[in-house]
Amino acid sequence: MSMLQGIAASQGIAIGKAHKIEDRKLTVTRRSIEDPAGEIGRFHNAIQDSLKELQQIFRKAKQELGDEEAQIFEAHMLVLQDPELAQGVEEKIKLELINAEAALDEISNQYIAMFEAMDNEYMKERAADIRDVSQRVLAHLLGVGYQSASFHEPVVIVANDLTPSDTAQLDKQYVLGFVTDIGGRTSHSAIMARTMEIPAVVGLKHVSVEIQDGDLVVLDGSEGKVIINPSSADLQAYVKRREEFLLQKQELLQLVNEPSITQDGRRVELAANIGTPQDLPGVIQNGAEGIGLFRTEFLYMNRSALPDEEEQFQAYKEAASGMNGKPVIIRTLDIGGDKELPYLNLEKEMNPFLGYRAIRLCLDQQDLFKIQLRAILRASKYGKIKIMYPMISTVQEVRQANSILDEVKQELAAKQIPFDPSIEVGIMVEIPASAMIADILAKEVDFFSIGTNDLIQYTMACDRMNEKISYLYQPYHPAILRLIKQVIDAAHRENKWAGMCGEMAGDPIAAPILLGLGLDEFSMSPSSILQIRKFVKGVKYEDMKQLALEALGLGTQEEIKALVQQRMRLEA
Repeated sequence: MSMLQGIAASQGIAIGKAHKIEDRKLTVTRRSIEDPAGEIGRFHNAIQDSLKELQQIFRKAKQELGDEEAQIFEAHMLVLQDPELAQGVEEKIKLELINAEAALDEISNQYIAMFEAMDNEYMKERAADIRDVSQRVLAHLLGVGYQSASFHEPVVIVANDLTPSDTAQLDKQYVLGFVTDIGGRTSHSAIMARTMEIPAVVGLKHVSVEIQDGDLVVLDGSEGKVIINPSSADLQAYVKRREEFLLQKQELLQLVNEPSITQDGRRVELAANIGTPQDLPGVIQNGAEGIGLFRTEFLYMNRSALPDEEEQFQAYKEAASGMNGKPVIIRTLDIGGDKELPYLNLEKEMNPFLGYRAIRLCLDQQDLFKIQLRAILRASKYGKIKIMYPMISTVQEVRQANSILDEVKQELAAKQIPFDPSIEVGIMVEIPASAMIADILAKEVDFFSIGTNDLIQYTMACDRMNEKISYLYQPYHPAILRLIKQVIDAAHRENKWAGMCGEMAGDPIAAPILLGLGLDEFSMSPSSILQIRKFVKGVKYEDMKQLALEALGLGTQEEIKALVQQRMRLEA
């Protein structure tokens, strides 16, 4: 027996025989050619064959998984039809007189390397999409096809990696779960596993070597653990845990339409974070009371030009209409620095996290900002939309952004284009400077939303992507909790509300403290909502206030975490 620790990618427990999927071995040989036009023709034929396959996968994904996951394959089809990629391959064929396989392999590897070198985890994961698409085209050029594995008995899949198309075609009747060497929580295979409710653990490094076909595997997708050939006692324990997990899952579904109210009457709002309107089904199915963060940058990514006003308007309108009067907080463009948009031609920066990005970029490139603000205001007619500015560090930034917003309002009013004239405007508090002057900023805005992902790394001077100093990324550090309290208190003194849209909002350890500190709104991944609602409904606000007060008096993250765990066991 041996146990491996990886990244918990999709909740649930799977117990079954291992079935290994070996990486496709596509050997590319560089050779000289005499007929570049013929080679380019072969390349385009391979693209067309790949496009037909992806259209078929797209239809299957849309039918079985929904619009959100199917959109992945729309993106893959866009990559296939990207003129820059095709032009790069064609030019290489013509200039170097080499075969299409070698040209595609070299050009696609350049793109993959570019994405993998980015600091942003989401953008790094997009390298897998380009690899998936290019491998499909290569397979056609080499005449070997690109078929996904099929199974005839229940198995736990073991692989170095699973492509999005592999994952989309998994048969839930036979696939109990999967484990991979590489990948993260934001990889498409992990996202799709959560949607399909298939337990998964990724980032195990050498699991495809350590597990053999036929080994009995226990996969704990909640803890990120994998046990190979477990003892009888471990096996029995995990069989029991699987039954408890399935029972708990059924119980949570009963809370979908329940309000989020503590036993002594404190009501909070549990909202969802989304990237596109295609995420709405998951938001609604999990009983979200609003959208606390619409990350609009996803509308700008994976394309060759800025989305125009009409395209943005339609996306924001769809989100507002789909939420049927529940609040939808739209964050203005949070791009630049580590989140690259090649078509903006932004300069490379030594320290992109502290650079020319988010509100700084928008205030500098006001034409771009106004297009987005017009689209948001126009969509506000169709629901309860609120605007939120990211990465605010000074009062002047808020005032300048609001001045531009007022200009756009006047332009729309002059053209008699309807919008909500009293639309609420808030800011992300994700920089220590804005937390420290929250009392001043609270007079300028309608609400705060605390972005803990960046607030933690900026406060702790810790790059959250750097594994060597990951021990410093401490959500429960006393400094973080004190800053959060300061922000919430400042908002309440001005009769404003304070929310949180960072990962911490859906963290079961953080939730008792945040509730006790008086947080009004928790915005999180849709899949976390029901678990947090169960917690809220099971405790008293006054007890959590006392817990938060005790936590603030402790000196280390470890002590705070131990306090919460001990107290919540007593509450249970």
